[in-house]
Amino acid sequence: LKEASGGAEPVSSRLNSLLEGTEVDESTAYEALQLAQSQVRRHVKLGQFQEGVEAAYSVSLALLEKHGRVSVASQLMTELVKALLETQIGCTEDWVSKFTKLSHAYVTALKNAMKGGDMPETEGNRLSRLHLKFLRSALRWSDVCGLIRFGALGMHELVGEHSWRLSLLDQTQVEEEDEDDSEYDQNNAVGLKCEAVTHLALAEKPLSIGALLQEQCPDPTDEELAAGHSCPPAIRDTLLTRAILVLVSVENLRDANILFSYYIEHHARSQNELKASYMSKTDGKAPNHAIFNSMLIAICQKDVKTAPLFNWLLRSFTSEMANMYKPDLLKAYTTRIGRVYFAIQPPPGMLNTIENMMGMMGGGGMGGGGGMGGMNPAMMQSMMQQMGGGM
Repeated sequence: LKEASGGAEPVSSRLNSLLEGTEVDESTAYEALQLAQSQVRRHVKLGQFQEGVEAAYSVSLALLEKHGRVSVASQLMTELVKALLETQIGCTEDWVSKFTKLSHAYVTALKNAMKGGDMPETEGNRLSRLHLKFLRSALRWSDVCGLIRFGALGMHELVGEHSWRLSLLDQTQVEEEDEDDSEYDQNNAVGLKCEAVTHLALAEKPLSIGALLQEQCPDPTDEELAAGHSCPPAIRDTLLTRAILVLVSVENLRDANILFSYYIEHHARSQNELKASYMSKTDGKAPNHAIFNSMLIAICQKDVKTAPLFNWLLRSFTSEMANMYKPDLLKAYTTRIGRVYFAIQPPPGMLNTIENMMGMMGGGGMGGGGGMGGMNPAMMQSMMQQMGGGM
């Protein structure tokens, strides 16, 4: 801490003295926060950018790991991201590792405080939501100041994991507190699960997504599978569709195939049964998400001549996607897929909007149901033959 804080300066000495104590109460922690914030601002003002962000990081970590002061540490962590953005310090693997360590320390300290009865559940949930905002900000920094489009893979993984973790908490108080909040849609259980699979897809973690869908999403109900259903589709199926749309839109067909294979392997219905159901007009079943995703991946592995098949596939699945959570974002994914793989240009003036939405790459993506609409069995059969008769 001395190296990061400027050595033997009086402020640094006082800060070190506070943090080295075995017992740091709330008032002492806030004094340490104020000293650390002044150190960070001083270093930045003097052009000592690296010293400033290292001070913010090391003090935050000490407050969490040694003293379990989550609320105070969260304020300094916010200062850390602000300083990184202000000074344009580049995102490196070392910084991704530091954010990973910081995030794990935060989650552990928060869990211990709630488990030990030192923190009410409502406060713990508030701090957990606050941590997601911090991780989103850190991800934006890694996008702006890093070399990887959409941000560092490790940062996406942190956002994805915490979004899923947060989706499992009691959402009642979120609805009461955040109804007028611009991020309310992203703070409900559905939006958080969608955000989770989006970021895990961008983190190139298809098996992590597959495990979540298998272990923590219920089997579809008869109502969710029925043709013309008015309820949202099964959450497991719609999260699969969202994740694969993200993967295909960023040209990661490898992980799209891995996720789809995992999904099929761990669910009972055979591929032939699913294909027969997709082609049937009389079985009373809604369009199957697994078949849609299988055909999408197969078509995108061919050439631009399959553009008519791509357009038909989207039309056959319109009723499913139209009522999904944030369908405009799903439209951005499919529009980009059409442009990248099949040279299908969006309408004039729409391209910038689509790219801006793709650049956000977060939150949203569940939805409602509906019948298939416009299904042509003969065309479906032709498609299957062109795909080699299988998935």
